[in-house]
Order: sequence, then structure tokens, then C-alpha cells
Amino acid sequence: MAQFKLVLSDSKTGMSEVQELKDSTAQPLLGRKIGEVVDATLLGLTGKFKITGGSDKAGFPMRGDVSGGGKNYVLMSAGIGYKSKESGSKKRRLVRGNTVTEEIYQVNAKKMEEAAKSS
Repeated sequence: MAQFKLVLSDSKTGMSEVQELKDSTAQPLLGRKIGEVVDATLLGLTGKFKITGGSDKAGFPMRGDVSGGGKNYVLMSAGIGYKSKESGSKKRRLVRGNTVTEEIYQVNAKKMEEAAKSS
């Protein structure tokens, strides 16, 4: 049984809203990848949104350049999951892949377009 917190951010207003998705409403997100545009009507919302990231139940972040849904150790010098204290340093960090699975707790998304409003 999938359960997510979907954080939808709107770049026009700078505001974010949190939606709790459980069971049948969360199913359309399973198997989606970072960067995919999803029709929000599948989730009972309006418009479309783009998946930008997320984190799992233990707090490990999702990275777009790591394929799959499992956790992997990745050698990083910068980016999501690693903030270097000195330039040129590299470290191996545990991150989650770019696919939304049942282990994901939070899915971050950006609103792409709003549905046409009737006057």
C-alpha cells in the first residue's frame, strides 16, 4: 500500500502545498521518474506537474542521475545528497534512485500549467 506526501510548489506565487496520497490515489505515481510530467487529474487535482525529487522514509534523497528505485552508494563531488566543505573533495554517499517506489515518503513536484478556468 503506497502512501506519499506530495509537495507541490508553484513558482509563480512561491507557495507550496502538501497533499497526502494514500492507496488508490498514490498508485499513479508508482514507477514514475524524476523529470516526468504527470497529469494531476489522476490524483484528483487540476493541471499538470513535474516530479523534481523526493526522499525515502529514512531521509535519503532521490537523485535524477541514479537509475532505479533502490539505494546506491555514489561517488559525489557536489549536488543533491552531498555538500562539500572544501573544493575538489569527493565522497561516497548513499542516495536513492530516480524512480518512485513504495519506500518513498515524500515526492517533490513543480506545477507546470494550470487548467483553463471558465469565466
